[in-house]
Amino acid sequence: MTRFALLACAAAFVVAGCSTTGGGDTASASSGDWTAPVGKDGNAPFPSTYKPYPGRPTALVGATIYDGRGGRIDNGTVLFRDGKVAAVGDASLSTTGYDVVDGSGKFVTPGVIDIHSHLGDYPTPSVDAHSDGNEATSPTTPEVWVEHSVWPQDPGFSRALANGGVTSLQILPGSANLMGGRSVTLKNVPARTVQGMKFPGAPYGFKMACGENPKRVYGNRGRMPSTRMGNFAVNRQTWLDAKAYAAGDRKRRDLGNETLAGVLDGDILVHNHCYRADEMALVMDMAKEMGYRVTAFHHAVEAYKIGDLLRENDVCSAIWADWYGFKMESYDGIPENAALLWKSGACVVIHSDDANGIQRLNQEAAKAQAAGQRMGLDIPDADVVGWFTYNAAKAMGIEKMTGSLEPGKMADVVLWNGNPLSVYSRPEKVWVDGALLYDADDRKRRPVSDFELGQPGEGDVK
Repeated sequence: MTRFALLACAAAFVVAGCSTTGGGDTASASSGDWTAPVGKDGNAPFPSTYKPYPGRPTALVGATIYDGRGGRIDNGTVLFRDGKVAAVGDASLSTTGYDVVDGSGKFVTPGVIDIHSHLGDYPTPSVDAHSDGNEATSPTTPEVWVEHSVWPQDPGFSRALANGGVTSLQILPGSANLMGGRSVTLKNVPARTVQGMKFPGAPYGFKMACGENPKRVYGNRGRMPSTRMGNFAVNRQTWLDAKAYAAGDRKRRDLGNETLAGVLDGDILVHNHCYRADEMALVMDMAKEMGYRVTAFHHAVEAYKIGDLLRENDVCSAIWADWYGFKMESYDGIPENAALLWKSGACVVIHSDDANGIQRLNQEAAKAQAAGQRMGLDIPDADVVGWFTYNAAKAMGIEKMTGSLEPGKMADVVLWNGNPLSVYSRPEKVWVDGALLYDADDRKRRPVSDFELGQPGEGDVK
């Protein structure tokens, strides 16, 4: 294939993909009758236009399977067709009618999910013109939607797919504000628009932040909040105003209050940036006072101190493996955070918050597992895989559709060339809704954004 043809194929990939399967019997993976989230008034602004890429009936045989829910099958088989998982089991499953992929000596997991990403709203190249994650003009900006900042051509998306096996991710606003706005959940596929990536049926999230960031940003401007007590006062008054709106005539359009009312209704999930244990406890009390619940605390470096409270309130902790000490509220972070949360029976999610970290969430989870082993906690590999698959899906409200290998769920699947918890392993093949979007053995199966075409490092895969 000529260089010109390769570039044409790469450019066309964002529209329809470059099929290399041959034949005219390629099955569509778009059999699901999905719809975007719809408001109570029946309107769905900026709806998902996502349509899965075409895939083929595929059988992965002979691999070690981690299903994302704590299950492990040795010498197992995964069958998927029409975009959905058809069956998961042992070697006795019939593969008739499927393209067989030999997974001997390899491992299969659900697609990796990153619950905390800024790809698209802080894209690469990291220049001021691309800095679109924080609407830092008011301490509360519930009216903004991060999808209006997402740049689909961010080269980070394809790196996350190829190097990290990431098939779904939540893009969040930044943490300058107490209330940063709505998040959006995406399928990690090439698309011309953010609507073309938008995960069908996924609930919106709502980004909040406590602690140092909001009080620093606005305190430095001589305005409230400048203290932690100011943070809570502004939050509480904003919630009181939102409750009054929600109890009144909602036909009067107010973008910020519509979002807050959605949170109070339970339709929009709260993702709260918070580091210190004492503040997380206070936020959970504030949520009870105002009538909403926190789905997950993000970063949560001191979550290990209140694992019992987090378990009792069914709040996940989306954390790094070992980041700490880069500011005062992160000083008491420890590598054993995830392990101690696991011991407490609380929900653990490994997140990135970083364009490089998203490419190795599996390794970050393994580091957290190893820290637990050093203190005498033997955490099964199958549980650890859930930290970057099913638990993330649960906290994002999409666990009924993806996050585990179960019949009827989206065929978001990764074939690893070794144990995914080994530093030496990497994705060999990645399927999204049953469509093979990355293949380490086929250079034509490496998506490249239009922005990268003709530039040094085009489509680079580490």
